[in-house]
Amino acid sequence: MKESYPMHIRFLGTGTSQGIPVIACNCEVCKSTSMYDKRLRSSVLITINDITIVIDAGPDFRQQMLAGDIQNIDAILITHEHKDHIAGLDDIRPYNFLKQKAIDVFAEARVIDAIKQEFSYVFAKEKYPGIPVMNIHTIENKPFKYKSIQIEPIRVMHWNLPIFGYRIGKVAYISDASYIDAQEIEKLTNLDVLIINALRIKKHYSHFNLDEALHIVEQLQPKQAFFTHISHLMGFHEQVQARLPRQVYLSYDGLTISI
Repeated sequence: MKESYPMHIRFLGTGTSQGIPVIACNCEVCKSTSMYDKRLRSSVLITINDITIVIDAGPDFRQQMLAGDIQNIDAILITHEHKDHIAGLDDIRPYNFLKQKAIDVFAEARVIDAIKQEFSYVFAKEKYPGIPVMNIHTIENKPFKYKSIQIEPIRVMHWNLPIFGYRIGKVAYISDASYIDAQEIEKLTNLDVLIINALRIKKHYSHFNLDEALHIVEQLQPKQAFFTHISHLMGFHEQVQARLPRQVYLSYDGLTISI
């Protein structure tokens, strides 16, 4: 990808697997009326030179596409197979019908196996009319190209599950990480934008907490950093944001940035 191409990033969702508000939770954050404290499941949409890529299609995918008035997607990059990252794949159907094309889906082999199990009807020999149409691409931990765009997977650990983040140009997106080894950290140098998970204030076994995410930012020194995959246990958006260093932000649903 030529770095001169403008890149537009829309945060489709910035919450955890439960979103905010959490079902049946009566905490102050879940009862907040602020738009900044309402979070769908984590996903971003990246547009470069009229090519539109979504990272993860969770259970809120349909709602996110409607909220953003998204008229087209070309490809979906999947980080891992948990439901909050793949459950919305059936909702690519309107794009199939409208554009008369399949959607390219990229994931590693283990994740593709999970998608084929979860959406077995999509891959059946006798295909039911109107099913979503996907071009499935198996990726490994090495750079690959989609059209004119160079994409580099970043191997991170989600507790004991290896998953992928992605670097596109000078932007990196990492969700659900609790550990990144030194070799993969090297792939994240010289970034304009780092998007990384920060679950809550207290330490968690499978996600970076706020202090751990801040440590990664301090180590990598991106021009800007945005935290995502945020739980209600983080606290009120505006109060947490007020304590963050310069050029470090809590993302929120609908936030759009351009570089």
